[in-house]
Amino acid sequence: MDDSKIPEAWRVLRIQSELVDGIESLTKLGQAVTVFGSARAKPGTHWYEEAEKLGQLLGVEKIPVITGGGPGIMEATNKGCYSTPTNTVGLNITLPSEQQPNQFQDISLEFRYFFVRKFMFVKYAVGFVVFPGGYGTLDELFEALTLVQTGKVRPFPIVMVGQEYWQGLISWLKDDLAGKGFINEREYNLFSVVASADAAANIIVQHVRMLKAQELSG
Repeated sequence: MDDSKIPEAWRVLRIQSELVDGIESLTKLGQAVTVFGSARAKPGTHWYEEAEKLGQLLGVEKIPVITGGGPGIMEATNKGCYSTPTNTVGLNITLPSEQQPNQFQDISLEFRYFFVRKFMFVKYAVGFVVFPGGYGTLDELFEALTLVQTGKVRPFPIVMVGQEYWQGLISWLKDDLAGKGFINEREYNLFSVVASADAAANIIVQHVRMLKAQELSG
């Protein structure tokens, strides 16, 4: 049914049901990593293959991956992790032009509301990895930076893969935002930029090991 035709009170219940279903499905997932990137990356291209490699590297380390469940970078990451015993998750979204869930998902959820889906991307994540992408990728990147900046989530690695791709944005952040005092040095350093899946996986794995060591000592 068209959501605009649903009374407000019933819409709240639909939102609640998505939250409950998501939490119930992912509560035992463990320390996962959320991966973003373009839905338009094609199999066989450089970033698709790097994303697939990342999924496999994390899966081997028993670190689940969460993606938006669609094609491109999402499919590649799910595919890489799907080849390991570790769970791979797709948080699919209902769009006017239907997004078809990729086939490499151990846990596949579908959301109508973007903000509920965004909540799920963050709730079970101990790190974000961001591959080259468009508006949606940038949206998720800056939301993660804002959440860490404002202390709304426990600090976690935000790793951008592809130094050449991100160089223009990084220069703007450094020269215009940090350079003009709109963000400080600590806020500018909330992210890392790496060249490869290997480097991104290394940052994430070290962070997860540190968290596990803290849990054991705590």
